[in-house]
Amino acid sequence: MPEIKEFADSLLERCTLPPAGSSLDCAVSGGPDSVALLVLAVHAGCRATAIHVDHGLREGSDREVELVSDIANSLGARFKSMSVQIDVGPNLEARAREARFNVLPLGTATGHTMDDQAETVIIALLRGSGMDGVAAMKPSIRHPLLRVRRSDTVKLCNMLGISTFDDPTNSSDLFQRNRIRHHLIPLCCDIAGRDVVPLLARHAQLMTEESQFLDDLSMSVDPTDVKSIRSAGKVLARRAIRRWLRSGDQGYPPDQAGVERVLEVAYGFSKGTDVVPGIHVSRSRGVLSKVYISGQQADSGSMVDSTTVAR
Repeated sequence: MPEIKEFADSLLERCTLPPAGSSLDCAVSGGPDSVALLVLAVHAGCRATAIHVDHGLREGSDREVELVSDIANSLGARFKSMSVQIDVGPNLEARAREARFNVLPLGTATGHTMDDQAETVIIALLRGSGMDGVAAMKPSIRHPLLRVRRSDTVKLCNMLGISTFDDPTNSSDLFQRNRIRHHLIPLCCDIAGRDVVPLLARHAQLMTEESQFLDDLSMSVDPTDVKSIRSAGKVLARRAIRRWLRSGDQGYPPDQAGVERVLEVAYGFSKGTDVVPGIHVSRSRGVLSKVYISGQQADSGSMVDSTTVAR
């Protein structure tokens, strides 16, 4: 139908999908955002593969696998199913996210929308994670829908007559993101007298640009060299340390308090500190070492790797 194609074309103009003919793995849970991602990837001419990850947390999750498989087949996309085992307990949302990242192929695209971006900005502000955190997700092949609204993905699926899965945990106030989505953002919109989601997304884009500018300047600072850190201004020193701590990490950037603790080590106020779960930083002979820990807390008996720069 012409109106469906016109609407899909208008969404594609806001997407950062790869060129037609490119292979693209898409994480598809069965919800409208990820299904719309798959629809748009196919519409863009990509050779798309829908990858569904079953967390095994809900009874009847096999029906979700069948739903995604049927949708992929109807669109002419390939389908792959993966499963992970997660125990019920604290930090369930974060552990489920980490488990997904661990099994999804590198570069897999996700259906995060502009609304998810706004929520991520607020989460970063609540964590005090600084400019990197507030910059949130970067529009890219991995996050191609960041300029698309959640309401658009629902509309696209409805126009196509595609039945999607509504994850009941998305309405639970047990999770921080849901409370931000259902309570805080509507309150902010009411107070501001306007839709704040585009404003928060624009703020993320501005922070991305300024963050990149400061990162470029901070490349002259060696984050493992105490002299280099001390001779740089605190702004660039923080940037260099934050970049160093994030290297090889897919998670959130360290919060400001963690970066400040590393600065205290560099300035000689302490010999070492835990920065984030799994990373410990120490100082010896003017060199900072980043040590990866196998558990959640730094423990000298559980070191599995360390990185230093020889002087």
